[in-house]
Amino acid sequence: MAPVSAVRRHAVAGLASLAAACGGARVPAPAPAPAPAAPNGREALVRAIDSLVRDPRFANAHWGVLVVHPARGDTLYAHNADKLFVPASNQKLVTGAVALAQLGPEFRTRTSVLARGPLRDGVLDGDLVLVGRGDPSWSDAMQGDALLPLHDLADSVRSRGIRRVRGRVVVATGHFRGPRLGFGWDWDDLEYAYGAPVDAVLLNEGLARLVVEGAARPGEPATVTVQPVAAAARVQSALGPTRATPDTAGLDVTWDDDARTYVVRGTVAVGQRVGLRVAMREPARAVAAAWLGALDARGVEVTGGVAVDTTAAMLAGDTLAVHASPPLADVLRFFEKPSQNQLGEQLLRVVGLERTGVGSADSGLAVVRRQLAAWGVDSTAAVARDGSGLSRHNFVAPRAVVRILDAMGRQEAWARVFRDALPLAGVDGTLASRMRGTAAQGTVQAKTGFVDRVRSLSGYVTTRNGETLLFSALCNNWTTDVKAVERVQDEIAERLAAWRYRGPADDVRAAPAR
Repeated sequence: MAPVSAVRRHAVAGLASLAAACGGARVPAPAPAPAPAAPNGREALVRAIDSLVRDPRFANAHWGVLVVHPARGDTLYAHNADKLFVPASNQKLVTGAVALAQLGPEFRTRTSVLARGPLRDGVLDGDLVLVGRGDPSWSDAMQGDALLPLHDLADSVRSRGIRRVRGRVVVATGHFRGPRLGFGWDWDDLEYAYGAPVDAVLLNEGLARLVVEGAARPGEPATVTVQPVAAAARVQSALGPTRATPDTAGLDVTWDDDARTYVVRGTVAVGQRVGLRVAMREPARAVAAAWLGALDARGVEVTGGVAVDTTAAMLAGDTLAVHASPPLADVLRFFEKPSQNQLGEQLLRVVGLERTGVGSADSGLAVVRRQLAAWGVDSTAAVARDGSGLSRHNFVAPRAVVRILDAMGRQEAWARVFRDALPLAGVDGTLASRMRGTAAQGTVQAKTGFVDRVRSLSGYVTTRNGETLLFSALCNNWTTDVKAVERVQDEIAERLAAWRYRGPADDVRAAPAR
């Protein structure tokens, strides 16, 4: 909306013209005009959001907010819209959007089984090779059982008449190159599930589950088992004896870098069963062990053991079987809604592999930069360094986020796919417990983001009268309670959802950027 002074200048100019038309006749001086009513409550909306982000609690914080009506090109609110912010998992909006634009919603990642040697009378005289291309879907979340794809491939091998492999079972990861961790990830994130490395083959999103169970009687040792396969993590038990009653202190898992193992401490009670998630430090070796087990379960004997090959040497051979992932449209829901970091790193490398022939983070980021430029987002508005947002070296401006949201919304082929992959306020994903019982519940589809001193919320909101607005609310570097930051972001979304948009008045411009 234009400043009130601009509207008054327009009115005074009109009166002057009227006086001239009357041949210089004296015209009574007009009484002071009241400030024009805010069309559609815009002025009230601006004041409300201003009061939230300018609260004294945030005197040392860095807020950036932008709200627009994309169909009309109407800016409803802007505050630091072109400043750069660490986005945390709002970076997943970038990764998901670029993946959809570059690969399409029907894209499927394919994993192949190759024979390197002659096959006679049910015996493969050579290596049986599993070649990964970054399929992110071998997980309990997407498959129901992370091991199902490997068992399907083992069934295919068996159906080809193979009963024995006189070579090795090889897991070939040569399609991925470079670091398996994101650039600039904090070292103390790496033992947690959200900091797991990725690879061209990845089981259960790179996450191992440690299951701690109490014994049948007090005083007996508790046990620790590793799922989905024992090779997913090396574990040392430092558990105390089983207790008669539950221990409120719980369990603790730490990484021993010298021993290269996880150490589990604490106690559990009789009959108690607790699951703990940790990162797989060597994801390809976990897949190799699971692949060997799947073949054994189908009656395929392997005499040469297992190996992981990181070179390009094992990427060619006679194709025996191929397993395709679900379409990207389905994968995105398991990426954006729970904010799954490893899927972001996988997708970044898959984009690089499919578009440049090199499955590395650097090649994927080169594709990201080109796509962002095509959407009008240059290097002054966005700096991408990983696919998940765990790195604190990513930077983005609220206007860049909104441009990406707008670009995706204008693509008829995948607009609904992209939007529906986002958490739905008060319903699912990382917004399941937020904005419940408000106008935003079920009408705000937005991506969250958080690392220390970073909170983000950006996405789509449907107004009270059915209009779609885009918004981005980013905050960095506060010292108040984090819940206060999230409350501001939620209230912005709630106000927009409860608002009735009717468009700007003819003589009033949208609110200027602050």
